[in-house]
Amino acid sequence: MFRILFGIILGLLVLPVAAFVWFHHGHPPVAVTDKPFPYERQITSIPLNARIDAEAPKTVPVEANEATFVAGAHIYRQHCAFCHGVSGVPSQVGKHMFPDAPPLWEKHHGDVVGVSDDPPGETYWKVANGIRLTGMPGYKQVLSETEMWQVSVLLANADKPLPPAALELLKQPLNLDPGVIALPPLATGLAPAK
Repeated sequence: MFRILFGIILGLLVLPVAAFVWFHHGHPPVAVTDKPFPYERQITSIPLNARIDAEAPKTVPVEANEATFVAGAHIYRQHCAFCHGVSGVPSQVGKHMFPDAPPLWEKHHGDVVGVSDDPPGETYWKVANGIRLTGMPGYKQVLSETEMWQVSVLLANADKPLPPAALELLKQPLNLDPGVIALPPLATGLAPAK
């Protein structure tokens, strides 16, 4: 009996020490290009979904109308499009994140566009709080409640016909750097890229 108890105690001590040594001196996957832990997506999605289910608002305080969609499109272009792309033009950055930032104006699973199959309250929760270790920031300190709802309602209706003014904003490609300045090559002895 003593040996069994000793084995259990030793096992409980060795496992955390081994994990600490591996995290401190090993090579756990911390780079975006690293292979993920086994079941990493499933392990992280369980608490995220439970928290969203518990905290996401159930009622939407803004109407799904033209003014909301146009305001949401302006907000989307300014704060979301860099990672999530615009209609017809996926983000070059979002697909290189881990997990990748979903393209919110592309169809998937049939006729679902982006997160249009999620309730607006779920999208609102994600916009307001962000998602840890994904690159998705929380906008509580950046956008007003109304602005967060406007973009959330816009995204919830991405699979429906939108007003022309909103569509025009969402189809314009992003032009984040209108004046490219040529920089001198680095002093590394390497030839500049062509």
